[in-house]
Amino acid sequence: MSSRDRILGRVRRALADVPREEPSYEEAVERSYLREHGARGVAETVELLAAHLADYRAIVHRTDAQGLPLLVTRLLAERGSRSVLVPPGLPPQWLAADGPTRIQDRAASTPYELDAVGSVVTGCAVAIAETGTIVLDGGPAQGRRRITLVPDHHICVVRVPDQVVSSVPQALERLDPVRPLTWISGPSATSDIELDRVEGVHGPRTLEVVLVTSGPGRAPLA
Repeated sequence: MSSRDRILGRVRRALADVPREEPSYEEAVERSYLREHGARGVAETVELLAAHLADYRAIVHRTDAQGLPLLVTRLLAERGSRSVLVPPGLPPQWLAADGPTRIQDRAASTPYELDAVGSVVTGCAVAIAETGTIVLDGGPAQGRRRITLVPDHHICVVRVPDQVVSSVPQALERLDPVRPLTWISGPSATSDIELDRVEGVHGPRTLEVVLVTSGPGRAPLA
């Protein structure tokens, strides 16, 4: 008998006469905390998001639905990307027809193949103004988690104001906890004990966020 078996046997014997109670999941959870820090209008919330994204060294761009393909094409060209990884459900109108070669995400793609891709373009599930955080949940326009962790350049499109909320509690109300959630606050960064900042260790070195609006007479976003 191994040490593990002996220890577990002692635990079982010690608990043999302890009645078991099934946990109850019907009790309401107390949620008396603040849902947001101060009341804001839509425009102020979007401005706060842009400011905090910039604080985290993300590069913020603004456009409307009609100008989105041209902007994305310009960003890819400035990056020098010859290929762009796209999730299976990315709206085709987000990319210009004459842009870089589109690489479809495949389950068989290896990390080396993903690392060779110049850029990745995705949507998001929600953006949080108070923390400058973009949340991905693996939706059709976002794809699997690894496609935004391996390539060095990530362009993330945020629909304004539909996908922008003030606070984390408001974001959680929109998210499904069983989905694969990725919370992004700026490009990948870490630091050692001497506080030397290093970017690109466990995610893209460059994050560009496009805040895109739609309105009367504008092209649809998706």
